[in-house]
Amino acid sequence: MALEQTWRWFGPNDPVSLQDIRQAGATGIVTALHHIPNGQVWEIADIQERKSIIEAAGLTWSVVESVPVHEAIKTRTGDFETYVQNYQQTLRNLGQCGIDTVCYNFMPILDWTRTDLDAPMKDGSTGLRFDATHFAAFDLYLLNRPEAAALYTEEQKSAAKAWLDGASEADIHKLVRNIIAGLPGSEESFTIEEFRKVLETYNNVGDLELRTNLYQFIQAIGPVAAEAGVRLSIHPDDPPYPILGLPRVVSTENDAQMLLDAFDHQANGICFCTGSYGVRPDNDLPGMVTRLGSRIHFIHLRATKREPDGSFYEADHLDGDVDMYSVMKALVAEQKKRQEAGRTDLRMPFRPDHGHRMLDDLSATKRTNPGYTAIGRLRGLAELRGLEYGIERAAQTH
Repeated sequence: MALEQTWRWFGPNDPVSLQDIRQAGATGIVTALHHIPNGQVWEIADIQERKSIIEAAGLTWSVVESVPVHEAIKTRTGDFETYVQNYQQTLRNLGQCGIDTVCYNFMPILDWTRTDLDAPMKDGSTGLRFDATHFAAFDLYLLNRPEAAALYTEEQKSAAKAWLDGASEADIHKLVRNIIAGLPGSEESFTIEEFRKVLETYNNVGDLELRTNLYQFIQAIGPVAAEAGVRLSIHPDDPPYPILGLPRVVSTENDAQMLLDAFDHQANGICFCTGSYGVRPDNDLPGMVTRLGSRIHFIHLRATKREPDGSFYEADHLDGDVDMYSVMKALVAEQKKRQEAGRTDLRMPFRPDHGHRMLDDLSATKRTNPGYTAIGRLRGLAELRGLEYGIERAAQTH
């Protein structure tokens, strides 16, 4: 099959082992050096050590997800120039080690955000959910952000207050933890007090300022990546709209195109995450693949299901609001187009994202990472692999 099948692995402490991943059928590993603090250079010795572990298991380090972007770069304050230089050196070191695809994001403060990590599904499995009412309760009454009141309707405020009044201390603690204590792949966590203070660093950074800072960042690191033979792929905002008064600048096709135009080079590309882009009904996902396909360097395949109040949850990979058939068909067509054009950067790695907890992963005694259980992603990869296989075979018979 054309697309490269990969799997996210959080390193030696991940409860899903490299041997498990091989048995799932993936050939590429998506990982990062999470133990290195944000802003520091990834030294060649550290990169090679991780690469050797992966290759000893018969796999390939296919994608770095992520090299975190320091907050000072996003606000262009403090020692941001040093952090940009460190990022450039990390890209050089990765390229020297033969690792050619780097995913990153430019979301202020928080990485991906959910309110519930074990929301019950109809089949008895559990999954990730963003509940708009619960999030409003956090913003309005737990964080007590002064500007929040103007962003919610009276109906939303009433619903949030009603939920909070009926919530237990455990419910409230879990909500706060889920939002600001750091989910898998995020690099930082906060207390409520710390979070209030870090929010203040964005008092003078709105949509225009964050976009400008992002474009200046890509103009600084893009040429270095090109010289190092590294493909950059930016992950979209998750959720793909402003939260907590923080701007979001990679949420739509137009956002992605503006970033690509800011440094118009093949090294500057996108991570096409169907779940994140799919939360917005105004994003035409198959069309985005067709129009932006030549600059898609990495792919996250998952399906989100929208609800009328702005909530959403992670559906099964072939369900939800994402037309996964049309997306996969467009991706397969893009892969064929690259081959026919004789491109050297043929690889289009994808990974199944955010699987459900199911079967024995539901055991209270079994340690799992929310969204990154073995069995849920195994099901997702199998479904996506079968979908791709069917599309390719159908094309061969016509």
